[in-house]
Amino acid sequence: MSEQPLEVQTEAVEDIPILIAKLKRMRILELAERYYVPHGNWQGCSVGQAVVVWLTYILSQGDHRLSHVQEWVSARAKTLSACLKANIRAEDFSDDRLGIILDMFGDDENWRLLDCDMTQGILRVYDLKGNLIRLDSTSGSGYWQVTEDGLFQFGHSKDHRPDLPQFKVMLATLDPLGLAVGIQVVSGEKADDPLYIPAIDQVRQNLGRNGLFYVGDSKIMSFETRLHVVAGGDCYLGPFSKTQIDDEALSALLKPVWSGEQPLEVIRRKGADIAEGFETGVELSGIHAGKEIKWTERRLIVRSYQHAHAATQALAARMNEAANDLAKLNERGRGQEHFRDVENLIKAAQAVTK
Repeated sequence: MSEQPLEVQTEAVEDIPILIAKLKRMRILELAERYYVPHGNWQGCSVGQAVVVWLTYILSQGDHRLSHVQEWVSARAKTLSACLKANIRAEDFSDDRLGIILDMFGDDENWRLLDCDMTQGILRVYDLKGNLIRLDSTSGSGYWQVTEDGLFQFGHSKDHRPDLPQFKVMLATLDPLGLAVGIQVVSGEKADDPLYIPAIDQVRQNLGRNGLFYVGDSKIMSFETRLHVVAGGDCYLGPFSKTQIDDEALSALLKPVWSGEQPLEVIRRKGADIAEGFETGVELSGIHAGKEIKWTERRLIVRSYQHAHAATQALAARMNEAANDLAKLNERGRGQEHFRDVENLIKAAQAVTK
C-alpha cells in the first residue's frame, strides 16, 4: 500500500442539521427563491440557501450581526454543504452579500406574499385548526437616529422613556400554541388603535378562513374595529374602557342589580366560585364597504370576587388612614397647623374624606 497523507477536518456540527431540517420543512428555501429573484450577476449559493444558512446562524448562535456570519460558515462549510446538498462557501456570506439579501427582503409586497404562503404551510404541517387569535401591541425603544420617514420615531412610550425613539409591533398569535400568524411593524409615533384592523386583515389572508375569535385589550373594542371584525364573519372579545362605558353608563346597568330585578349567575373555575355577573345584549349597526352591518353585541357585566376583596381591603385601609388623619387635625404640636375657626377645620376634614 502506498502511503498517502491523511487530512482530517473537524467541524462542530452542533444543532445545525436539526435547524436546517426544520427550516426546510417550513419551506423557507423554496419560498425565498420563489419570491426573491436576484440580478443576473448573482453567483454562488442561491438566495434560498443563503437565507437558510443565515437563519441557522441566528438561531444557533443567538446573534443577528452580519459581520460574524462569514467566519461561522467558514468553520462549518462541510456540515452546511452536506445538509443543503450544495457547495456552501464562506465568501457567499460577506457583509455586502447579506446586505443585498436584506434589501431584497425589504420589498413589502413580496414579503406579504411570502409571509402568507409560509404561515399556511406551517398550519398544514402541524395540523393547527385553532380559531382563537390574540392581538396585542408592544414597542421597542433605543438610542437610534430619528429621520423624517424612518421607523424610529418619538411617541407615547410604554417603557416610560419618552426621550428615546421607538418602533411599534402588533402581534397576532394563534392559541394555544402562541404561533405568530400576523406581525405588523410600524413607526413609533403611531397610535395603537389603528393597528388592529391591518393585523386582522393579515391574519385572514394568512389563515385563509373566517369564523375566527379575536381577543384583545380595550383598544380592540373601538367601534370601527368591532364593525370590521363582524363584517368579516368573525367574533371578538375585549374589555371596555372608561371612555367607552363611563361610570354613569355602568351605574345604569347595575341599577336593576341593586333593586333585585336582575339575577346574577355565579361563575366557577376548577370547582371554585370566582365571580358573579349577568349578560345583556345591545343592537348595533354600521356601514362597512358601503354595506350596512347589523349585529347583537353580548355585554358581560362581571364582579370578580378576588378583585372585589382586594378593593374592599384597599378601601378599609384608606378609611383607617382617613380616620387617623381626621383625629389629628386639631392636635397641637410642632409644625402642626392649629385651626382657630370651624369653617377652615371643616374644609380640611372634607379634603381628607374626599
